Amino acid sequence: MVEKRVIDKELAPSPGGLPSPRSFPEADLVIYDGSCNFCSSQVMNLARLDGQHRLAFISLHDPFVTEQFTDLTHQQLMEQMFLIPNRDGAYSDRRLGGAVAIKYLTLRLPKLWILAPLFHLPLTGGIQQWAYRQIAKRRYKIAGKKEDPCDDQGSCDLHFRD
Repeated sequence: MVEKRVIDKELAPSPGGLPSPRSFPEADLVIYDGSCNFCSSQVMNLARLDGQHRLAFISLHDPFVTEQFTDLTHQQLMEQMFLIPNRDGAYSDRRLGGAVAIKYLTLRLPKLWILAPLFHLPLTGGIQQWAYRQIAKRRYKIAGKKEDPCDDQGSCDLHFRD
């Protein structure tokens, strides 16, 4: 049985039940668009497939992201999810984005191993990344949004264009 290590009651898993980096500081971190219904449902699926707290999840809109990962711009985070590997309680300098993150997850999560051969075929990385980007830029049209992600400058306009 895996022991849940919660640092502080305030820092318990998010209301959606997703393991957070604050409650599982040794897990790999998935940064996703928490305003996106499609993205939120997919990370819920990942959490269910994980089951062993190998992954923690946090919305790109959480202040933790801008404080801890200053090398990732808001625009980069809006374009694709990022996975940040964790080794012995410290996040690595590697930033796996989009299809590369999914490829990593096919090896990290045993329930996704069946997909690993498909994602690790030679010369398919470009096609996978292109497909990921097509879905990512239409994600609000696919499943809507939880709240208005646009700021006064219209930062989400890019994501509503085809």
